[in-house]
Amino acid sequence: MDINEFDYHLPLELIAQHPADKRENSRLLVVHRDTGELEHRHFYDVLDYIQPGDCLVLNNSKVLPARIYGVKRSTGARIEFLLLKRKEGDAWETMVRPGKKLKNGDVVDFGPDFSAELIGYGEDGTRLARFQYEGTFLERLEELGNMPLPPYIDRESTGEDKERYQTVYCEREGSVAAPTAGLHFTEDILRKATEKGIHLAFVTLHVGIGTFRPVKAQTIEEHKMHFEEYEITEENARIINETRRKGGRIISVGTTSTRTIESAAMKTEMGWFLPEQDIWGETDIFIYPGYGFRMVDSLITNFHLPKSTLMMLISALYNQEEIRKIYQVAVEEKYRFFSYGDAMLIL
Repeated sequence: MDINEFDYHLPLELIAQHPADKRENSRLLVVHRDTGELEHRHFYDVLDYIQPGDCLVLNNSKVLPARIYGVKRSTGARIEFLLLKRKEGDAWETMVRPGKKLKNGDVVDFGPDFSAELIGYGEDGTRLARFQYEGTFLERLEELGNMPLPPYIDRESTGEDKERYQTVYCEREGSVAAPTAGLHFTEDILRKATEKGIHLAFVTLHVGIGTFRPVKAQTIEEHKMHFEEYEITEENARIINETRRKGGRIISVGTTSTRTIESAAMKTEMGWFLPEQDIWGETDIFIYPGYGFRMVDSLITNFHLPKSTLMMLISALYNQEEIRKIYQVAVEEKYRFFSYGDAMLIL
């Protein structure tokens, strides 16, 4: 399939630069696949479309304040690090800017008693850095780091982003980008969901470097996804499986939750289910039109970048031509796009 089949025109002014005044006040475009009907609602209406016995699957990964600024010790040159993944001990895979000015052995100082030495090269132009610090690493990172807002948000991160670029249910630190479909949920919505008899299942997929990488292949089948780590506890696997056994819908909150449970699913005599045990793995699953979904029935998601793997995933869940028409409606109705933008519910 050609990459241009997943393109659309987006006016720049529709790219959300800040979150909505309240999480639940984001708009919600409801897509009924059986009839083609579209409804324009707000996210605080989302439970109107979710029934008792259904299950919401949410990614509880927590975003690290992974963008840090320092100076090269030998010259005083300003250096930016984006921490991607802990490799071993205090060594991290990082994106470094400007990377060409740093060689192995160079030291970058980020604050009092917090520095990093370049020790090697990773994949795709990344670097390996070993940190030296006083105290606890994550506490120091919380003190000195900034939220790694995506490049289409054309501003520096602020203190507000440390709250709003996280879901209210985040728990497991490790992502370099937020699972943004979950940003619209509030503790009140989750409480009301439970009171209504909707099951909540939490999975973990740490969003990695792939979220920053465009699809460069003209033919999408040639694109290779980066591996990302995921975990599902036995308890949450059982909640999802029990929902399926009783005929409830699996409603995935975001593409990361979707990729997690689709990766972990196993074929049984009764159909596709999750192993009822603690599950850990790495996935490079690439979902595009032609993929047969194993676990997911419906999806809550944000509006995605043109030609992105996320556009391809939602086009696999629904007809890709219909998705392009829906996106055109969203543009005409001036929905807000991308990480801090509005949401879509595909039923």
